[in-house]
Amino acid sequence: MRRRTPRIHRAWFVAAVAFVTIIGAAAFRSLPGLLIDPLHQEFDWSRGTIGFAVSVNLALYGLTAPFAAALMDRFGIRRVVAAALTVISVGSLLTVWMTAAWQLILYWGLLVGLGSGSLALAFAATVTNRWFTERRGLVTGILTAASASGQLIFLPLLSWLVEHHDWRPAAVTVALSAFLVVPFVWLLLRDHPADVGLAPYGATEFVPKPPPVPGAATRALRVLFSAARTGPFWLLAGTFAICGASTNGLIQTHFVPAAHDHGMPVTAAASLLAVIGVFDVLGTIASGWFTDRFDARRLLAVYYALRGLSLLFLPMLLAPSVHPPMVFFIVFYGLDWVATVPPTMALCRAHYGEDSAIVFGWVLASHQVGAALVAFLGGMARDVFGSYDVVWYASGALCAAAALMALVIRKGRAEV
Repeated sequence: MRRRTPRIHRAWFVAAVAFVTIIGAAAFRSLPGLLIDPLHQEFDWSRGTIGFAVSVNLALYGLTAPFAAALMDRFGIRRVVAAALTVISVGSLLTVWMTAAWQLILYWGLLVGLGSGSLALAFAATVTNRWFTERRGLVTGILTAASASGQLIFLPLLSWLVEHHDWRPAAVTVALSAFLVVPFVWLLLRDHPADVGLAPYGATEFVPKPPPVPGAATRALRVLFSAARTGPFWLLAGTFAICGASTNGLIQTHFVPAAHDHGMPVTAAASLLAVIGVFDVLGTIASGWFTDRFDARRLLAVYYALRGLSLLFLPMLLAPSVHPPMVFFIVFYGLDWVATVPPTMALCRAHYGEDSAIVFGWVLASHQVGAALVAFLGGMARDVFGSYDVVWYASGALCAAAALMALVIRKGRAEV
């Protein structure tokens, strides 16, 4: 039965629950860069081996997303999210007892990768598409910023635990943070506005809840094959692969050990990453506001160009202590960190309509494949060259290419 629209629409409460859920799951994203040196010292595993485990995690984070979006259409958002949080908790906890590199790949790479992929930005896209018809860019920016907020909350704590109490308490903290969110999700998250008798926020008419869509895997693949026949999909996937390479794969995984190579304490380097998280929140929400008002393609071009330029200067800024130019880099990079998400998601909606959440899931998969490659290759480069300089320069050049690719994306149906 349809209810009268309340003064504060229920969609904002659902967005708040999704925000807290993503924050709770974001703890796992704070840990990989902190594990490289402790695991290397304790087990004598090469940085390339550890980077490979991180790359498996990052790749599955992306490759799981489109299937998770389809599963949400089949079984509902609440069930999929609760199951994903549980898998993350179990995978992170099992790492405490590992003794071999293959266990790191299995527990952290496979289990945490699969669970986290179900809570990727395709989850945010599904919530936004179902509950909002207005303010989608703003809500996308807010939910995207949740990952940065989680990084801000957990990174200083995890780095302190790693430095003073070993890496195992940090892994347990990640496991508990994911598990504690499960009852919160089960009690408060709802799958569709029709479940509470409301129209989506901004809609003028009531929208009945669609029936469950069977064949989640088949649908995800069918949408991929359909989108892959269009040019915008490949341009969006290519630019987003470079986005992942230059954020999750590069800075999030290798910034702390790279700064430590130059004599900076681990806690100081981790604190700088947390500051990136602060400004990421501001930049992403602002990007969502801009996306509601300006050409998404031009926004992407500006974001990638500025990111590439900043990476070219980073090797000159790394030093034993934190100095003003490094702080400027951190603020600048934080504002641009995932500012690319709202315009990318908007372009997916403009080109692919009702299938946009699943298409964005596949675009996100390319993001994580790019991240995975650089997480692995960055560790290999450090082993071979003794520094990360070549990785910074190569990533800066890739960002310049992404800026050019964004400009040639054609307008979608919803933009014309």
